[in-house]
Amino acid sequence: MTAHSPPHIHLDYERILDCVHCGFCLSTCPTYALLGTEMDSPRGRIYLMRGLAEGKLAPTPSVVEHFDRCLGCRACETVCPAGVRYGHLLENARAAVSERVTRPPSEALVHDFFIEKVFPNPSLLEAALLPVRVGRALGVLNGRLQSLLPQRLRAMMEMLPDLPPMRLRRALPPVVPPVGRRRYRVGLLTGCVASVMFSDVNLATARVLAANGCEVVVPPDQKCCGALLAHVGNAHAAQKQMRQNVDVFEPLDLDAIITNAAGCGSTMKEYGEHLALDAPYARPAEAFGKKTKDISEFLADVGLTARLREPRLPFPSSTPLKVTYHEPCHLCHGQKIREQPRQLLRQIPGIELVELRESDWCCGSAGVYNLTQPELSRQLLARKIAHLEASGAEVVATGNPGCILQIAYGLKQRRLPMRVVHPVQLLDGALAEPVRL
Repeated sequence: MTAHSPPHIHLDYERILDCVHCGFCLSTCPTYALLGTEMDSPRGRIYLMRGLAEGKLAPTPSVVEHFDRCLGCRACETVCPAGVRYGHLLENARAAVSERVTRPPSEALVHDFFIEKVFPNPSLLEAALLPVRVGRALGVLNGRLQSLLPQRLRAMMEMLPDLPPMRLRRALPPVVPPVGRRRYRVGLLTGCVASVMFSDVNLATARVLAANGCEVVVPPDQKCCGALLAHVGNAHAAQKQMRQNVDVFEPLDLDAIITNAAGCGSTMKEYGEHLALDAPYARPAEAFGKKTKDISEFLADVGLTARLREPRLPFPSSTPLKVTYHEPCHLCHGQKIREQPRQLLRQIPGIELVELRESDWCCGSAGVYNLTQPELSRQLLARKIAHLEASGAEVVATGNPGCILQIAYGLKQRRLPMRVVHPVQLLDGALAEPVRL
């Protein structure tokens, strides 16, 4: 297949009209809860979209700001009685106005350089993080030195986790054989930011899949899934990455395409919709989306066959280990996956799963929201951290890289001893017979 120019981007007027303005979405919208303004609710933003579509509004800075403030968490979709596809409408609106807006230099740096160029490219991201690795190794990245950086860059630095060794990004072989009889042949999307900052999660994912009878194929020429670019309105670049992934994964004869990142999985399952008007790719993209499975969804569906024991953890813990679960927005609202992660966690010996209040309320990460809307993001994070502290848990498990980054940052700021892990890391640590890669 060869790449084609994307179809003309326009507001989806028919789907805008699906909204019946009932207001059920208001109580579930984090930005409406914080700001209390109608235009910062899903219903209000749909009014703005309709005004743009009908030519009654222009994409002024004020209109664009209301779109920018949206987390894209899709909690409104969960409660909407009319079935409004709000996530689709938001991406569509952002794409329609993005080329008509000139952002201030600091915002343009984040949007045009980091979000659209660096983050989706693991090699560029690794290069950008190299000074951080060196500075941390030499002990020169102290608070005084960081204070000299521009505010947005300083915020990015503060949120960076301990970075895994660079060699781990390339530690996954192209094919990981199953342990015992092969039950399934699956592909693994390693991600862009995830492959650099959370390569240990990818390794754990491959080991758990192999331990449960899966042959795991890791195509070296796979691309970013396109979610980051789609969310900020760069549909052209997002669709290019989607086509490349379809080309890479389609010939591999896979039973499933696995992702361990909720945001990636939500977009990957919608490839067919994103490429519906691109004739050569429409059907393959639809098939790609149907094969996509979150790691928790897949394992809960096929069942665990590997024997489990109490998890081996790289930090002191009690017995039983008290674990709580934060639901990534694009897993619970975007993909409607709620019980499967909990089901898997309950199967691990020595774990007591305690429920988290507002477990499906956004933590404020929302892809790159903590960089583009730092003040609102901090308020949402404070709300999440308060509930985590009240849970009494030692560990919070969550299935999305952005959530892990955001929550770990919040816990560090509050000096709370709770650890943040991906559920698959707990499963990996609980394998009675560990898998070597």
